[in-house]
Amino acid sequence: MPSSTWRLRSDAWEYLRFGVKRLALGNDDTDTLTPDSEIYRSLRSLETIEMYWAGFGQRYVTGITDLLETGDYVTALDRIGRVVNRLRGDTVPEDPREEFIDELDRLETSGDGDPRPRFEVLVVDETTAADRDTMRAEALRLRNPADDFIYEYVIVPSADDAVAAILTNPNILACVVRPGFSDRTRQSLSKDLKEAIGLARTDSENTNTIAPARSSLASVQRVLGIADTLAAIRPELDLYLMAGAHIEELAGALTRRFRRVFRREDQLELHLTLLRRVSHLYDTPFFSAIQDHARRPVGVFHALPVARGGSVVSSKWIKDLETFYGLNLLLAETSATSGGLDSLLAPVGTIKKAQDLAARAYGAKHTFFVTNGTSTANKIVHQALVAPNDVVMVDRNCHKSHHHAVMLTGARPAYLEAYPLNDFAFYGAVPINRIKQMLLDYRAAGRLDEVRMITLTNCTFDGIVYDPERVMAECLAIKPDLVFLWDEAWFAFAAFHPVTRRRTAMSAAKRLEDRLKSSTHAAAYREQQSRLFKTDGDPAPDSAWLSERLIPSPDAHIRVYATQSTHKTLTALRQGSMIHVYDQDWVREAEESFHEAYMTHTSTSPNYQILSSLDIGRRQVELEGFELVQRQLDLATSLAQAIARHPLLRRTFRVLTAHDLIPAEHREVGRPMPLRDGLTSMWQAWANDEFVVDPSRITIEISRTGVDGDTFKHEHLMDRYGIQVNKTSRNTVLFMTNIGTSRSAVAYLIEVLVKLADRFEEEQAQRDPELPGDLSVPSPPLPDFSAFAPGYATDAVLPDGDLRAAFFNGQRRGTVEHVSPEALRERVRTGEKPVSAGFVTPYPPGFPVLVPGQVITSEVLDFLAALDTREIHGFDARRGYRVLRG
Repeated sequence: MPSSTWRLRSDAWEYLRFGVKRLALGNDDTDTLTPDSEIYRSLRSLETIEMYWAGFGQRYVTGITDLLETGDYVTALDRIGRVVNRLRGDTVPEDPREEFIDELDRLETSGDGDPRPRFEVLVVDETTAADRDTMRAEALRLRNPADDFIYEYVIVPSADDAVAAILTNPNILACVVRPGFSDRTRQSLSKDLKEAIGLARTDSENTNTIAPARSSLASVQRVLGIADTLAAIRPELDLYLMAGAHIEELAGALTRRFRRVFRREDQLELHLTLLRRVSHLYDTPFFSAIQDHARRPVGVFHALPVARGGSVVSSKWIKDLETFYGLNLLLAETSATSGGLDSLLAPVGTIKKAQDLAARAYGAKHTFFVTNGTSTANKIVHQALVAPNDVVMVDRNCHKSHHHAVMLTGARPAYLEAYPLNDFAFYGAVPINRIKQMLLDYRAAGRLDEVRMITLTNCTFDGIVYDPERVMAECLAIKPDLVFLWDEAWFAFAAFHPVTRRRTAMSAAKRLEDRLKSSTHAAAYREQQSRLFKTDGDPAPDSAWLSERLIPSPDAHIRVYATQSTHKTLTALRQGSMIHVYDQDWVREAEESFHEAYMTHTSTSPNYQILSSLDIGRRQVELEGFELVQRQLDLATSLAQAIARHPLLRRTFRVLTAHDLIPAEHREVGRPMPLRDGLTSMWQAWANDEFVVDPSRITIEISRTGVDGDTFKHEHLMDRYGIQVNKTSRNTVLFMTNIGTSRSAVAYLIEVLVKLADRFEEEQAQRDPELPGDLSVPSPPLPDFSAFAPGYATDAVLPDGDLRAAFFNGQRRGTVEHVSPEALRERVRTGEKPVSAGFVTPYPPGFPVLVPGQVITSEVLDFLAALDTREIHGFDARRGYRVLRG
């Protein structure tokens, strides 16, 4: 069963084409056309689904059914082919001589052959078939050859149908609500879609905290309800209201929900507004400025010889640079910040506008482009927000840039421990109770005021996703002025899907901000405080704070930052990253220091190609992000299902599920792969579970192959078949789908895995059963952070330490010695506590196993000795580990 209606629709039309083609060619028995045949089951599904898509519609499906029943298979096949070609992205011009295409067909297939970008507009109103035809005909009449885009209407009668449409049809970019709609659908929907509609409507009711304006019109509340529901599911949609009487009162009551309110006769104004709004989404100010610059004749008298191709096009020796990359790359190179190109360090024009558009797209209050990767983005945020001796609670398993940033700022890290997945040699995420317990420990020691920021990775490299809203809410209940930095290097795509969006930092910040404003929340906060504090004002025991889901004070400050490697999961050139800000204290507390930090770490010669790619990548996700992400998730699900169902593959490989990657105490829904069970199951898991697994990442356990992950990656996947993967562990390989992944690529990967499984099975059959396998010896447990040495630990009770002092001591000549692994192990065995002089970072797993000032333990040495990775930064195989002299 496909995991999305998009996939179901595509597959159903493809099957119809296959089945009806056999009938048209006489290769099938017409007796197969029974009511329970696959062809008729597909037609029944499509008759419902097509209601939520423009261009063909339910009557088009009914017409195909009629043709099949009369035996006119050739005409039916032609009509089916028109749909399949459009779904594949092809266009087939209409032929006016085809006598079987009547005017209704022309109306419902309008736009075929038009090369302009196409979008769809949802209209919610209970109408007659004649009214719908009139509305669509009016839209065609208003279409102008000078328009940059074309659109078509999707017209549904009820609120349920409106929810179904925006959940299933990613082409919808705007919605027009007319008060005549009904509440419930009369369509025969699948169980999964019905439940998803219920969840969506309930979710929006629970999160809507803004009281509606007073109005005497009874319909206002219904209109508010559908507006809030649609905005909660897909906030990128533009909502418009079209009404008749009392339009002035409606406009006053509903301004905050709708972009504009129109009278029913204002069709031209609506038409122009829809096109203008999409043109705003399409706008790429900096990319357009770069194109304009490349076309202009200019004289170059600055410090960039490659600009305009000056040092390349006339060269006898390096013209292959132009041949390979193209002349436009060179024409767009410049050191100028004038002529519309703007300055990244102090943007006031096109870059500033591009960043503002990105903030709108990602739901941030401010967005900043970074052209040298998320490592730099993390350092900017740390430097902007923390000062020497501030305590930063940070996931020890986070990217090395956070550890380096803490060292540079002089803050003191207090390392949080993620739960280990020892069977697979990598970490999960940090449970909320560990975070709360550390905050409570600092409060008990009288040092809570020193804790400045919490830094967590959402999602982890292996796809473990936090619930940021819950984490921030419960932490703010203990310390209401905490700052949060969410490293979303691998999660930029999540902002553009209705389910995954809720777990992004920016979406969580907005939801939390809205929640804190409600009177219901204030009452719940007061009630909980009466339990958590004794009558004398002292807090209740920690067990009480850990056993409840804490409610933050309505006065808590929402201060949230997210760093994203846009280039890792969306369209952007390498090192293209963004910093998103949702900080209520931005002007008062952070703006000036942030800009200083940004200036510190940002080059005065940023790469304009990277900036252009960030700008145009934003355009893409605003206009088609939902479709691209849904396809990405579907393909990952197809890969997982193919491995699980193929007899040979499932004997050799095992897809790790939420049951493998998330301990049971952190899951409520309990399904191993929620998306595989349907949208509803995924929605429930992402709404309720403490941790979920990003379904676009498929981790395969490969122990039964007899080779380790590094060997599997390099020697088998990459060298033999050209399949590239990012990450392995000792016995796992991570396959990541992205918005550029195709069904053909997934099919090729499955083909390769089958070949490899066959090869490994043959090798295992010839292997001496008395010999142990390469992975038969279990790897040592993943080590926790041991402790800072006494000279660098802040105190004997709490875990933070002076990372910066240890780092610079490790840079001084005479303070460091190199010790071989064997000699170091002997020192530990005899009771010494050697101290690391630097960072030791194996790839994989890619996080520092040792940091400066950390006590080196036997557990750490056992883990490092068992690693089969080819890179360990900070370790010299000839000289050994760098250790601080006593």
